[in-house]
Amino acid sequence: MAEHTTSSITIEAAPAEVMGVISDFARYPEWTGEVKQAQVISEDDQGRAEQVRLVLDAGAIKDDHTLAYTWHGADQVSWSLVKSQMLRALNGSYTLTPVGGGDRTEVTYTLTVDVKIPMLGMIKRKAEKVIIDRALDGLKKRVESGSAA
Repeated sequence: MAEHTTSSITIEAAPAEVMGVISDFARYPEWTGEVKQAQVISEDDQGRAEQVRLVLDAGAIKDDHTLAYTWHGADQVSWSLVKSQMLRALNGSYTLTPVGGGDRTEVTYTLTVDVKIPMLGMIKRKAEKVIIDRALDGLKKRVESGSAA
């Protein structure tokens, strides 16, 4: 299996509130920075996104790709690449763990990126780390600002 990058952050909100922001793909361009467009292509029988098209501009990585999402209960979502112009693989997950009686949430983000162009492993890991850190910081700010509603 390919190497992956993992990072965590604690958010001052309950897991359900955090997952509400994570699952609201239409609003990703408002807070993620890298995602310029997001479109839910299909949903499961519970109304959760199954496939999402994302237009991404993450500096070195600019892409228009589709991800397939798998929901694992109320506290985890994972995704994998369906199609992409630049990427060979994009696998990741958010795992939410209640902290302090459930009024705070530890969010762990795991990401593996493989690009079609040759790139040193250490540069790939650095890019993954930048993507993860920006996503976690944006998620924290979005949830804690109360603008998630």
